[in-house]
Amino acid sequence: MKYWLMKSEPDVFSIDDLKKNKTSPWEGVRNYQARNFMRDDMKKGDIVLFYHSNAKEIGVAGLATVSKESHPDHFAWDKKSKYYDPKSPKENPRWFMVEVKFKEKFPRMVTLGEIKEEKSLKDMRLIQKGNRLSIMPVTKSEYEKIVKMSEK
Repeated sequence: MKYWLMKSEPDVFSIDDLKKNKTSPWEGVRNYQARNFMRDDMKKGDIVLFYHSNAKEIGVAGLATVSKESHPDHFAWDKKSKYYDPKSPKENPRWFMVEVKFKEKFPRMVTLGEIKEEKSLKDMRLIQKGNRLSIMPVTKSEYEKIVKMSEK
């Protein structure tokens, strides 16, 4: 099993939306490295730290699991979708997505500020300069620390 951090803007799709829907496709990723993580590395049962970005309060809001492995992001073929990509043919898709399932909303958000202040998380990709990926791997110890921080 692997651990991941996946970012979403809460005004677009939040942990509460996932809780309500139970599962959701993680569509619209248009960064090649993030796509590769989903396409090549994410497996059913992997744990996801659900991160709220670009909001008043930024941080890890809860947990999800990967419920369906990589498959083509069909929104790339929908001309009405904001994720439409005419350079992604059905025969050779450029973009992929996974499906995630709600696991838990944290009792309180673990903020980006708290993560930056925590010495044991100093090497976490999330806080490395220039790292703006929407999906990134997380170590087991980073995952465990953030879960523990959510309980305080």
